[in-house]
Amino acid sequence: MRASKRPGLTRQTLIDTGLRLLDDVGLEGLTVRRLAAELGVQSPALYWHVRTKQELLDGMADAIVRAAGMGPPRDGEPWQEWLTRRARAYRASLLAHRDGARVVVNARQLSLEATRMFDDELTAMVGCGFTPVLALRTITAVSHYVTGFVLQEQSVPREQADTPQDRLAALADVLEGGASATLLRAVREGGPPLGEDAFEHGLRTLVNGTAAALSGP
Repeated sequence: MRASKRPGLTRQTLIDTGLRLLDDVGLEGLTVRRLAAELGVQSPALYWHVRTKQELLDGMADAIVRAAGMGPPRDGEPWQEWLTRRARAYRASLLAHRDGARVVVNARQLSLEATRMFDDELTAMVGCGFTPVLALRTITAVSHYVTGFVLQEQSVPREQADTPQDRLAALADVLEGGASATLLRAVREGGPPLGEDAFEHGLRTLVNGTAAALSGP
């Protein structure tokens, strides 16, 4: 007999609970059965709201993306500041959830609302002098950069993140220049390659490159 629809159980409830479970058990541990148990229902009850686990993950990805605050620049906000702000907010939203970047990368479809907001952003960029193609390529490049950066951040084992000096000492033992090797000097002077400064450098490079493309012939 088909499970009856439980009052109060909604698609948004499933997505919110899925995100909470994601933080607790990670993407590998998130299953439909575990989600149902968390909600106090049998698995078939969930299929009134999401037909597959992929559909649930798509909804979770959509929530993460939209939580970053999509939308065109504020009144009087230069596109460079808007794009930088948008990228930082997107990174923060991905980092807010364990395996957040993996969830977004594996999404197959975002909501119509997110798609409309994305189109609004592109339209605003065209108003700032971009061609539609340059607008799309720019925001796609920045989004891919942020997602890839966070994927690496979230894939670093905690024990590695907690012992940077030990790892540097181990590298010094195998590099020809020892403690004075170029790689170690770069890390000592500029911080780790996945640090805040590294992220800002890459983002600044993308924004500056876009400005050059926009003003070029």
